[in-house]
Amino acid sequence: MKTIKWIVGILVALVLLGYFVGMPYLREQTKKISPERTSTYIQNGFDLKVTYSSPSKKDRKIFGGLVPYEKVWRTGANEPTTFSTATDIKVGGQNLQKGSYSLWSIPGPNQWTVIVNSEIPDWGVTLSSMGRKTTRNPEKDVLQITVPVIHTEQLQEDLKIEFVSQEELLYLQLAWDDVQVRTPLNQ
Repeated sequence: MKTIKWIVGILVALVLLGYFVGMPYLREQTKKISPERTSTYIQNGFDLKVTYSSPSKKDRKIFGGLVPYEKVWRTGANEPTTFSTATDIKVGGQNLQKGSYSLWSIPGPNQWTVIVNSEIPDWGVTLSSMGRKTTRNPEKDVLQITVPVIHTEQLQEDLKIEFVSQEELLYLQLAWDDVQVRTPLNQ
């Protein structure tokens, strides 16, 4: 009986060690491959921030390859991308209250669905699915909009998400490989 208790004690210690030491180490290692980036926009009554992990192309086929078409993507690497607004805004004409959200997308060859979700899970995918299933809870979606894909001549090596003003309009723009997607934002 003492042997069983000893074995169980060792197993519990290993699990706790893995959780409190191993997981932070793994997160640190993935941040070296896909570094965390932040973009902010504080002008004209907006106070916006997006935080994401930026993977690289590395001669890979990105959309329709590494990132499959018509499947929910965490819109970056590692943890889900987060989007914060200090004021109420409109995203694609839909109301979004001030707060912090996770940002998800469903890429397609000609258009994307951009999803804003009220939950921000610890990690963007499930480990049991080897990264193929997201941790997004669709019941917590706040809004979804469809935006067109813009194909570019110039390749973007690293995923870049930023706020872009164009012709007095503000967009949350995602650029990676030969694709740009712009989500309109207004007050």
